[in-house]
Amino acid sequence: MERFSQLALIALMSMTPVIELKGSIITGLAMGYPLWEVFAIAWLFSCLPAPVVIIFLKPLTRRLRHLPRLRGFLDRRVSGAMRKAETIRKYSLLGLFAFVAIPLPGTGVWSGSVISAVLDLDVKKSVLVISLGNLVAGVAILTVFNGIFGIIR
Repeated sequence: MERFSQLALIALMSMTPVIELKGSIITGLAMGYPLWEVFAIAWLFSCLPAPVVIIFLKPLTRRLRHLPRLRGFLDRRVSGAMRKAETIRKYSLLGLFAFVAIPLPGTGVWSGSVISAVLDLDVKKSVLVISLGNLVAGVAILTVFNGIFGIIR
């Protein structure tokens, strides 16, 4: 049961903004789980929020902006996404892929999904591109982690 709980924790961490794939891979490996098992769980579960965020962000934001207490918070979040989106708009899906594939803080599935929604990109294509970018980011994290700790045997 403990193994299931720990793997469930890795899955939940993967779906969490900011932590996402990058943090959950490092956590799973630190817990001693096999590399490909951690990678598969982290990648799969970190991709799950993408379609939900893309589909529901705009209607939810429209509704919540009518609440005075949330308007300022939402305006700041959307304007932050718009600053990132301007560069991505030029390259469309290729820009979205590159943005998600770069394993840095602030780039990932959640940010890419928000940008896709803000730019009103095609949902299916965006989810595919975000998932592939996330895969590349995961491989990059494993490569860096292997270079530092020599985990891949």
